[in-house]
This record gives sequence, structure tokens and C-alpha cells, in this order.
Amino acid sequence: MAARVSSLVSGFERRVGRRARLFQAPGRVNLIGEHTDYNDGFALPVALDLVCYAAAAGRPDRRVVVHSVNLGETIDIAIDAPAARTGSWRDYVAGVTVMLRDHGVPLRGLDVMIDSAVPAGAGLSSSAALEVAVATALLDAAGVTLDPTVLARLCQRAENEVAGAACGIMDQYVACHARAGTAMLLDCLRLEPHYIPLPRDVRIVACNTMVRHAIASGEYNRRRAECAQAVRQIARVLPGTRSLRDVGTEHLPALQGATDPVLFKRVRHIVTENRRAHRMAAALDAGDLAAIAPLMADSQRSLRDDFEVSCSELDALVEIASGLPGVHGARMTGGGFGGSTVNLVAAGAVSDFCATVPGLYYRRTGHTPEIHVASAAGAAGMVR
Repeated sequence: MAARVSSLVSGFERRVGRRARLFQAPGRVNLIGEHTDYNDGFALPVALDLVCYAAAAGRPDRRVVVHSVNLGETIDIAIDAPAARTGSWRDYVAGVTVMLRDHGVPLRGLDVMIDSAVPAGAGLSSSAALEVAVATALLDAAGVTLDPTVLARLCQRAENEVAGAACGIMDQYVACHARAGTAMLLDCLRLEPHYIPLPRDVRIVACNTMVRHAIASGEYNRRRAECAQAVRQIARVLPGTRSLRDVGTEHLPALQGATDPVLFKRVRHIVTENRRAHRMAAALDAGDLAAIAPLMADSQRSLRDDFEVSCSELDALVEIASGLPGVHGARMTGGGFGGSTVNLVAAGAVSDFCATVPGLYYRRTGHTPEIHVASAAGAAGMVR
């Protein structure tokens, strides 16, 4: 990362002709608790040392000009203009600019150069990392400090209202609140994190399927709509139900006949996934690694069969990893229909894992996965 940082800062200063301040925001992997955040449930994410860096310096006008090293593209945003959706990465930058402006932050013009190690479309929260990194640079230029939860909510609104993705709060919250070396059991309603140290002899390995099916964004929004529809049906049976968080496993038998069959499957996933998140957190807290694999396997089956957001490539990667020595658990992570799997692997087995998985996966799918061995990182902030 040192070489990446040095190259970014020197490249920025050559391009802009001014000294840069450097900011970063992490990507994330979710160990368990998928699609629960927008249902006011529980998740167990970890911020990764795969980060989005932003080199920045003020400019005298009312514009935010951002160059992406990764894409070789530059965008120019007028601070005082409304954000019009374009369907590109511009929406995330314009979104946080508008949200901070409308929140009352006295924004100033800024030149920014972005270099992100969070792979786009891999289910590792590249969009939230971009949003939070840019927002952190904008706040610094304005001389304003925001509560991290307020910042997370504003970045979530940028993604919801400008980029058009109906994401929950988890990704942005983790980027703003993470602690190095820990997972976070996140109560997505009360936004109360419980930090759990990760075992020192276990590594987080993310495997990118290298596919992203075209239906991904539309089906994600559809699942959110289905969950909202399910709540309305359930409230007729369980008065007072405001979200799927209010439904327990003890309610499922009564709901099966009173809910649309497809919606019932969505409900069953969320209800059981909330329970798995708590059990996984307890297992990590106790160092009970033997309990992890069954929980992650159950989560994968539920995501595949009940929530129907997995795909053949994700299923193949999970099956391959689950059969390897030293793997404590494997499942898909992120919204689904492609993206990545998360694997908890014994430190001594990582090299063999990285050497074995690509060939087996290629023979199954014709794709070569991108493998990231990562550590649990801290929250976004200024690097220098």
C-alpha cells in the first residue's frame, strides 16, 4: 500500500500543482447477516484493509473535480447544482456533495484524485468506500467535523436517493465506525455496534467470482420491496410488526399459511439470518471455530434457496472452499448475483487455499477468481 499511496500523492501533485492531504475509507466484507440491514436486523461485518484513497486539495471556485486513477476518468461537479442521476460512479460523488451541502456543511471547491483497492462490483462495498472517502475530504476542506453516524446516514442517502441503490446502512456505518482487528455485531435499527476481536490465527479471504450478473441491482431493489410487502402482510397476523426484525423463529409456523409463498421464503431467510448473526458473534467471541462452518453453510443455503440471490459461480466457489483443509467457513457476501465469497481460513492454510482455488474454480466455470487475503481495518479518516 505504501507504493500505491506514494504514487497517488505524487500523481495528484503533478496534475494539480498543489500539495495533497490524503484520506481513506475501507471496503468491507460481511461474515454473516446478509440483507438484514434494511430489515432493521443484525449483521456481522468487518472493514478490510482494501481501501479507497483520496488525495485532495482546495480550489478557489465552487466545483468538486475528481479524477479516478482506476478508471482514467475525471468528473466535474458544481457544488450548488442539483444531482442528476447518470448511472455512473459520478452519482456517488455528486450524491455525497449534495447531501453534505443540504445538511448545512459550508462546502468549498476541491480537487480530488481517487485510487481504490476495493474492486468494483465484487460485493466488498466499493461504493460506500468511495462515498465516505470523498465525504471525509470534503468535510476536512470545509473545516467541519460530523458525528460518524450522521456521516454514514448522509452517505447512505446519497446512494439511495442519487445513485438509486436501495442499500441499508451497514456498508457506510462500518466504514465510519470500524475498529482494527475486530468484527462488528451491528444492530441495524439502534445502530449499536458490539466489537468482537477476530482470532489471530484466522485470515479473511475474499474470492471474487469475476462475474456480476445484469439483474443484480434490479433484484436487490426487488428484494427490499418484497420484504416491505411481507411486513404489510405479517402485520395483519402479528399486529404491531414494523419490520422483519420484529418476527422471531417462533412465528414462522403461523406465518407460512398467511403469507404469500415467495414472500414467506424471504421472511424465513431474514429471521433465521438474524439468529445466525448472533450465534456467529458468540462463536467468534468464545473462540469456538468449530461452530462457524455450519452457520456459514446454513446462511449460504438460505441465501440460495430462500432469498434467491446466489448464482452458480458463487455456489461453486463456496463448495470448492468448503472442502479444503483449514477452511473454517465459506459463504457469499454482499448483495449477490455475482461478486465475492468470504472465507475464514487458518493462517497456515492460506497459501494452499490461494494455490488450489483458482484452478478448481476455472474448471467449474471458465473464470479465474481474484483472491484477496485481508486484515480487519479501522474506520475512515485522514492518513496525512
